Amino acid sequence: MLNKVAPPVCELFEPPRPKSLGPLSALLRATFTGDSNLIGLLPKEAYTMKIGNLGYSRRSIVIINDADEVRKILTDPLDIYPKNDLMVGALAPLVGESIFVSSGDKWRKQRAMVAPAFNHMKLSLAFDAMKAAVDNYETVIDNHINADESFSLDLAMSHLTADIICRTVFSTPLQSDIAREVFDAFTIFEKSVAHVEIRRLIMEPAWSEIPQPDTVLDACERIRTHLGKLVDGHLKEDADYDDIANAIINARDAESGEPFCRKELIDQLGVFFLAGHETTASALTWGFYVLATRPDILDGIRQEVERVTEGSPIGFQHIRNLHFTTSIFKESMRLYPPITFIPRVAAESTTIGKRKIKKGAMVMIAPWVIHRHHDYWENPNSFDATRFMPHREKEINPNTYMPFGLGPRVCVGANFATIEATLILARLAMRYDFSIEPEQTITPVARLTTRPREQVQIRAALH
Repeated sequence: MLNKVAPPVCELFEPPRPKSLGPLSALLRATFTGDSNLIGLLPKEAYTMKIGNLGYSRRSIVIINDADEVRKILTDPLDIYPKNDLMVGALAPLVGESIFVSSGDKWRKQRAMVAPAFNHMKLSLAFDAMKAAVDNYETVIDNHINADESFSLDLAMSHLTADIICRTVFSTPLQSDIAREVFDAFTIFEKSVAHVEIRRLIMEPAWSEIPQPDTVLDACERIRTHLGKLVDGHLKEDADYDDIANAIINARDAESGEPFCRKELIDQLGVFFLAGHETTASALTWGFYVLATRPDILDGIRQEVERVTEGSPIGFQHIRNLHFTTSIFKESMRLYPPITFIPRVAAESTTIGKRKIKKGAMVMIAPWVIHRHHDYWENPNSFDATRFMPHREKEINPNTYMPFGLGPRVCVGANFATIEATLILARLAMRYDFSIEPEQTITPVARLTTRPREQVQIRAALH
């Protein structure tokens, strides 16, 4: 019966995006803004082509929008397209050779060991920790209301999702000294890491070393030191935890029977902190921007929550029936995919479609572009609150929606993030009205994730 209830009627609207320019104008804009925002480098032709060059560079950058070719590249059974050297060079100081940056047999082994930590039973156990984190953060928002002050939406979502990761992975809230220091160091890492510099992208050949600023290397060392302390606490003989870290510690390789060593544990758990809080925080920042801009969508969430829960607290059993709320999260990730670009590198000369690709070329798959491509989406730049409702799922080509990747390489934490985000949207929508502080220019940029160029200042009021 729940699936047959008519969804709320919400008009389409276009949230912020950079203006599409011609190739030369886009290059000049991206160069002179000086913030390495690759979204600004995309010419208007990128949103209509299937395969084409992305500007001109020493290494050759080919953008792939053909849905079938994208799936072949991201599944890549022959390991022709490993993770791009720019991405690996940026993230390796934090996550080592973990599942986030590894390829080939190493990735397959890690994936098989890590995936069981995110099965349905584990997620149901983690749900109480998610609720506790939301309970705690409602107090923080209440304090902002009582002080009659605005606050950073970006930092709010980062803090809340980091607290959830700390509670679900390590059974410790963010307020603990170690968890707080990890969060603070990660904030430095996210702001300063040399992810993709446009000059380096254009001028330098493939597999060039990417030097990281000392501030980034220091932050990574602090993060890994603190993660090591949390791991050591779980490795003690008398330790008794039932969390994600414990599941990873108990994981065994199917062939050798060996567990992850201590360094490998830190690598993998570093990924969970990176992907598990930063990417979800990115999507929720845009989701709550929408709710603060469109009270009709906010009311739609409230109507659904009241109908599904019948006035009881939101439980794990309710999440699967909050279709409209989940649709808001999914549409936020379509227009503002947390991972803006998925770069690969051609390990050998090959062919994609009818185009020859030289060894070392950057094969760029851009969820930002494919999610807005005119061949795949009706009203591609508009926020459609019901686009991902069950009655419309057949409209979507699964190869053109990839906030979590595609196929066997889809993110192991996809269900975790969806449950977490649906809970946060539902809980905070029921308690608060939101409004954006006036005279702000909201511009999406591609940094480590898709974020507003400047932090969004928001106000909350009790509903």
